[in-house]
Amino acid sequence: MAEPYLTPESLTEHEIEIKRSRFVCALAPVSSEEAARAFVAGRRELHADATHNCSAYVIGGDRRLQKADDDGEPGGTAGTPMLETLLRRGLGDVVAVVTRYFGGVKLGAGGLVRAYGSAVGKTLDLAPLTEMVPAKVMTVTVDHVRAGRLENDLRASPYEVREVGYGAEVAFVVAVREPDLVVFPGWVATLTAGQAAVEPGETVYLRRA
Repeated sequence: MAEPYLTPESLTEHEIEIKRSRFVCALAPVSSEEAARAFVAGRRELHADATHNCSAYVIGGDRRLQKADDDGEPGGTAGTPMLETLLRRGLGDVVAVVTRYFGGVKLGAGGLVRAYGSAVGKTLDLAPLTEMVPAKVMTVTVDHVRAGRLENDLRASPYEVREVGYGAEVAFVVAVREPDLVVFPGWVATLTAGQAAVEPGETVYLRRA
């Protein structure tokens, strides 16, 4: 079963200092790997004079895509603890970049792991987060006579109308959160005198109502 996850509402930045090294974390919502890569590239351009720009991202509510990059730090001491922090906190559709300005004191492998993980964790503590919950895309097909009332009620409901197609009949593509899946067909049947067809489709994620 699909599980809820958290995602940032907007870009959040926070800086910590450890033994004179500055760690600047930027955390942002992304919906694709292309968007995550573009964000990382932008941070590297912005902080081109930094010692390292390490990154991690998680794409998809099912966490199907996970990437971490140490950007020159010893293997597994930067990107990996960043990624682990995101996953442990239940994040999805998120990218984090931690920029390090070296302060002259080496931290050792354990110190780096703690520093990069802490940079992400403290930024998450400050970031406004939204809970995304699983939903099912449902296609509701009905005749033109009943379509007007159904559309009005759908748009006034907690169900999300994603598309309306007009042909011999009218097809509404609607996203329905999982807790509402049991009642949705009956709700449609009541509005259309049982004359609508309801077909389930793919799983998506919506903000919690």
